[in-house]
Amino acid sequence: MEIFNIYNPVNVHFGKDVLNDFEQTVAQYGKTVLLIYGGTSTTKHGYVDLIKNKLINHKIEVFEYSGVKPNPTVEQVAEAQQIAIEKSVECIVALGGGSVIDAAKIVSICVPEKLNPWLVMTRKQKATKALPLITVLTLAATGSEMNNSAVIQSQNAGKKIGLTDPLIYPKHSFLNPEFTTTVPVEQTAYGVVDTIAHAIEAWFGTGMPNLTKKFVSSIITETMHYGPLAIADPKNYEYRFNLMLVATCALNGITEICCSYGDWGVHSIGHELSFQFDIAHGASLSIVLPAWLRHHAKHLDKEISQLGTYLFNQPDTMKTIELLEKFFSSIGSPTSLPWRNITKEHKQQIIDGLNKNRAGGYVHKLTDDDRASIVNLMFK
Repeated sequence: MEIFNIYNPVNVHFGKDVLNDFEQTVAQYGKTVLLIYGGTSTTKHGYVDLIKNKLINHKIEVFEYSGVKPNPTVEQVAEAQQIAIEKSVECIVALGGGSVIDAAKIVSICVPEKLNPWLVMTRKQKATKALPLITVLTLAATGSEMNNSAVIQSQNAGKKIGLTDPLIYPKHSFLNPEFTTTVPVEQTAYGVVDTIAHAIEAWFGTGMPNLTKKFVSSIITETMHYGPLAIADPKNYEYRFNLMLVATCALNGITEICCSYGDWGVHSIGHELSFQFDIAHGASLSIVLPAWLRHHAKHLDKEISQLGTYLFNQPDTMKTIELLEKFFSSIGSPTSLPWRNITKEHKQQIIDGLNKNRAGGYVHKLTDDDRASIVNLMFK
């Protein structure tokens, strides 16, 4: 157990009709906004027009940056930043899932002082101010709507990395579960995996008291309950409501109360897979997590056993890993390689990338041999 501090300034608006006062909320921060969103889905389902019309009808000038990729790039961040600077916007509005919100966070922190986004990500430049950021969530997965973290990749640098900074907490986040009823089944499954992985990363951190363990295990069991239901019945509001709630709670700080930090080694490896092969973040995690657990099965026998007791009412370490893996498979998320365009011929390439970027956790450090072992387990 550790000395700890709790701070989360995000004003969350959750449920149906939460957008009724959206434009009034945005107007508190200025009369010119940059609306950042992703692909065709938000346009197809009318969300972009809904948000734009609300703002325009409230006499707020709207500029747009669209096409943010599922694994957002620093090049896209720089493009959006340039628009924000040229148009002198006063506020950023992010409409989408975690990738869009992450990109918008880095735009918000780079605009006021005209900073270089990659130098900020690599901590070679430090922002002292940020534009206010307001999010409208369309995908329950990353929890970015209620935290101060963002993940961006750079093709030139050859890596995908994260940044944590209190300046990038959103001011307000609007979470209407109805917006997630149009999410494809595959993306819903990946969001379920992401939520579970966030909670498990915290589980294998340091100093976790029993109360926090119960928070973490409850988030996982709720996700495992409502995930398959939402996949089978995507339009069901109750299922989407609960998935959105647990996804937000899985990475808003509640899972690390009284802890020094989580481990995040699984995410570190998953980022390399996403960077090299442009696969969905959740898919990378369902591949890496079982392999990571098997690699650490002896060293973390007690922790995995206790997790199994909470989740599956049984304490066997290897059985716990097997049951978690079976759950991922049951919702259609991959659990091993080869998968899609990734074959055994890529094995050394993956290992080399992990070693180059020193992939590993904050608590459970990885050597070159550890990384090779985990990759081999992913190719079982």
